Amino acid sequence: MAESMLGLKRSHRCAEVVNAPLESEVTVMGWIQKNRNKGGIIFCDLRDRSGILQIIFEEDECGSEVFNKAMKLKQEFCIAVTGILKKRSGAFNESLKTGELEVRAMGLRILSESETPPFHIEEDSKTKEELRLKYRFLDLRRPDLQRNLMVRSKVATTTRNFLSENGFLEIETPTLIKSSPEGARDYLVPSRVYPGSFYALPQSPQLFKQLLMVSGYDRYFQLARCYRDEDLRADRQPEFTQIDMELSFVDVDDVLDVNERLLQRLFKDVLDIDIKLPIQRMTWQEAMDRFGSDKPDLRFGMELKDVSDIVKDSEFAVFKNALANGGSVRGINASGQASMPRKKIDALVEFVKSYKAKGLAYMAVETDGSIKSSFAKFMKEEEIEGLKKALDAKPGDMLFFAADSNKIVWDTLGALRVELANQLGLLKKDDYRFLWVTQFPLLEWSDEENRFKAMHHPFTAPMDEDWQYIDSDPGRVRAKAYDIVLNGTEIGGGSVRIHQADIQSKMFEVLGLSKEVADERFGYLLEAFKYGVPPHAGLAYGLDRVVMLMVGADSIRDVIAFPKVKDASDLMTNAPDKVDDAQLKELGIKIEEN
Repeated sequence: MAESMLGLKRSHRCAEVVNAPLESEVTVMGWIQKNRNKGGIIFCDLRDRSGILQIIFEEDECGSEVFNKAMKLKQEFCIAVTGILKKRSGAFNESLKTGELEVRAMGLRILSESETPPFHIEEDSKTKEELRLKYRFLDLRRPDLQRNLMVRSKVATTTRNFLSENGFLEIETPTLIKSSPEGARDYLVPSRVYPGSFYALPQSPQLFKQLLMVSGYDRYFQLARCYRDEDLRADRQPEFTQIDMELSFVDVDDVLDVNERLLQRLFKDVLDIDIKLPIQRMTWQEAMDRFGSDKPDLRFGMELKDVSDIVKDSEFAVFKNALANGGSVRGINASGQASMPRKKIDALVEFVKSYKAKGLAYMAVETDGSIKSSFAKFMKEEEIEGLKKALDAKPGDMLFFAADSNKIVWDTLGALRVELANQLGLLKKDDYRFLWVTQFPLLEWSDEENRFKAMHHPFTAPMDEDWQYIDSDPGRVRAKAYDIVLNGTEIGGGSVRIHQADIQSKMFEVLGLSKEVADERFGYLLEAFKYGVPPHAGLAYGLDRVVMLMVGADSIRDVIAFPKVKDASDLMTNAPDKVDDAQLKELGIKIEEN
């Protein structure tokens, strides 16, 4: 039967007893990790968020009443223990912070009992994720998840402190807003008061933070909840948290400077890791040419090399056709992998097909200098030597080549180099390599919609010197946009915003939005632009992604208290779920079965 807390006060969390004097009386509370009855003495591991502490119940010390109660303890019982802190009488446990200590129990209260849990509460649980997420309230008792969420809390606190110290004001923006579908799909919320009308949940606070700059607040930040109705993956959830900021009277360098100092502070305060400033910068074009990705992983080499000029007269049809269609031929050097078995090569060929590659050419430079290749018979000797030189090939190296449009070649080799690095164990989670990627294209062409779309969003400012090409060659215009990348993951992005009404209107026109549609969707922003808009810029981090990388987790689900799964459902609460007909009727909604 559960007992109350009446008259009882916790003196320490379990691992905090290391700061208490030996032989002092302590009161600790938590959950039973495990217990062992050795006949006349019971060993019990008590767990709370701080760690694990060994409790000893010995009948001669605690008395028959307490000992008999201790004999009833089972895994995950929630208890309170009062006792004397002592050095362990047996072997020390070096893996525990409290490994040299134990509490000799004098009193015990069973605060609540527990059924046998559906899985064992332990670090790095091998229990299927679906079961753990169904019982997430138990899964969250795992020490590794608790450490992750404590890191997340510290990141949030440190961020707030740093930004406040640097003149930022924390201001909340609405979460029931007007839908403006220019990007991912909105989550819609029906209005009871206005039947047939809907709010949207914000994909970001973008327009409101720009309006705050118009309103003169100068520097704003918010830990903002955001929502996007899109397909999920390891680093994406339908609802997530942004570290969101906006600054007035600034340009690119100002935003990058304050954010470099924020990252330096976060990694020092939370992980005790020194981040050297300034962080390396690289243009989008250089990133694509060298790494095939706008979020390159700098923890290893294997850079792309353009060999189009070397093979431009080649008889190899794959190379010839790609170049004739305006594409390119590029390669990477998998150093020391010349002995890679054919089965593994074939698996890599299948891997790149998901990036629209038609295949993958390869050339192994044997240890004796000879060549084993899928295409060498179509090449002249000087062309083969040129390829080896371009990729700095040495005996024992394996060279891979892709030939197609620039986009497909970049995507293919960019993904292949990461896959190879992963297979070769080159991706160390505690090696933090930051990079600013700058000067993105302002626009990208959509074959599906047969129009240009904003690569970031329609409020991103163009590079001043490129705006002259907006009508004649829109794809040539670069943006004052920047992403912060860590170990191949984009953790944040932003841009200088358009603050001139005429340029903003022209941008809508280029994106195919008529004046009527632009006014209907963004009229309140355009109206604000009539009243003295300061130059402004901003950036937003994915808080979940930042913490995921800081703790070395493989998924943001491991740093979110109650995450969704791939189909955007919550296995614990069974959301989304059907609602009563009365609720639908009140909202004027009728469900049609597909």
